[in-house]
Amino acid sequence: MNGQEVPVQLAMTPEPASAATGLEQMFHAHSRLVFRTAYRVTGNAADAEDVLQTVFLRVSRRDTTSAAMANEESYLRRAAVNAALDLVRSRVSAKNVPLDDAPQNELAGPVKADSVELKQCLRKALATLNRRDAEVFWLRFFEERPNAEIARLLGITQVHVAVMLHRVRRQLQKEIRSYMGGRS
Repeated sequence: MNGQEVPVQLAMTPEPASAATGLEQMFHAHSRLVFRTAYRVTGNAADAEDVLQTVFLRVSRRDTTSAAMANEESYLRRAAVNAALDLVRSRVSAKNVPLDDAPQNELAGPVKADSVELKQCLRKALATLNRRDAEVFWLRFFEERPNAEIARLLGITQVHVAVMLHRVRRQLQKEIRSYMGGRS
């Protein structure tokens, strides 16, 4: 065997099962959750796909010496909410918030048009919140998680969750009123 055969043989052998396999398993197990979470925040499938890629790219770049995720589902849900809010914030700051899939003029009646406008206002208002407040609001009202579970997931008390939700709801009401010109 000459010296050149070894590198070729090494290059041709498959890599051992490693972190890539773990990442693939994580992707298969949780990609739908990440996509659904991102879609609920952004309201747009293309943006949700971007968030999905962003979340798993970030996971793949994690330092191998960092601590393992205690709860993958919780970690990925939080990462999806944060990445989706970042995307919405960038659109709000660029004054380029995408509309829902149906054009405004094809919507039947003022109720549907108002609900589309309200969704857009809510997305803009959520983008103004800090990450923790947005996450608590998201878990309670979009994921329909009880306060006790939110407290457990975030490592805070139920009373803290309730106070945060009350404060966030008031802030969102003000933001939505301002976006809608005071007519909510």
